[in-house]
Amino acid sequence: MSASTGTDDKGFRIVTIPCLRDNYAFLIHDSTTNRTALIDAPEADPIETVLRARGWKLDAILLTHHHDDHIAAVPALLQNHKAQVYGAAADRHRLPPLDHALKGGDVFSLLGTPVEVIEVPGHTIGHIAFHLPELTAAFTGDSLMVMGCGRLFEGTAAQMYHSLTQLAALPPETLIHSGHEYTESNMRFALSILPDDPSLRARATKIAACRAEGSFTVPARLEKELATNPFLRAHEAQIARAIDMPDADPLRVFTRLRAMKDDF
Repeated sequence: MSASTGTDDKGFRIVTIPCLRDNYAFLIHDSTTNRTALIDAPEADPIETVLRARGWKLDAILLTHHHDDHIAAVPALLQNHKAQVYGAAADRHRLPPLDHALKGGDVFSLLGTPVEVIEVPGHTIGHIAFHLPELTAAFTGDSLMVMGCGRLFEGTAAQMYHSLTQLAALPPETLIHSGHEYTESNMRFALSILPDDPSLRARATKIAACRAEGSFTVPARLEKELATNPFLRAHEAQIARAIDMPDADPLRVFTRLRAMKDDF
């Protein structure tokens, strides 16, 4: 199963592809030129199935970070597609061979639309995100996730907090395409912090209904994340009070939230 957005007025379509147990890959297709890009490559077969069904070929593969469940399918895909591979310069030693090594602040053209590269360390040191302003879309991998954020495997809480602050500053209508379907478990954690929050409870009901019918919760609008995702609300007094840190600064609150989620 895959889910596709409608084609916008510039002829672009974004397709969400479930891979492995709970990963997502994303295709961006330009119907005007019939060119296609892939964001992350967890598993080749589901991606190839969608490509074949739609008659598309890959022209580019963009990688958010080095973990196998985001890059493992690159060699197999390159056997069938002459695609350029993009990834973080800082991580090129542990990514598939790159045609384009990127760093934060870079802007490049993908299928004729600009892509802004944002360094978002925390989950890994070399993690990057891709913001496509003309498509109102950001691909955040395992940094900002719907109703959560990635576990700190390599980076520090301070790095992740800074990364999330950068992503939170994107336009609120931006659709956040994160790398996993973790939303229900993330929501359960959020409700454990603020069980009576009406906005959380309302969104939890919608998420449960979405998953019950087999639909994806990814992507999600950034404005919804800003209102409900506890990791984007560490500056709010009610979050600090809820975890018994009423006088703590936002970074300390975030650090505590991330540790609590690890043990949840």
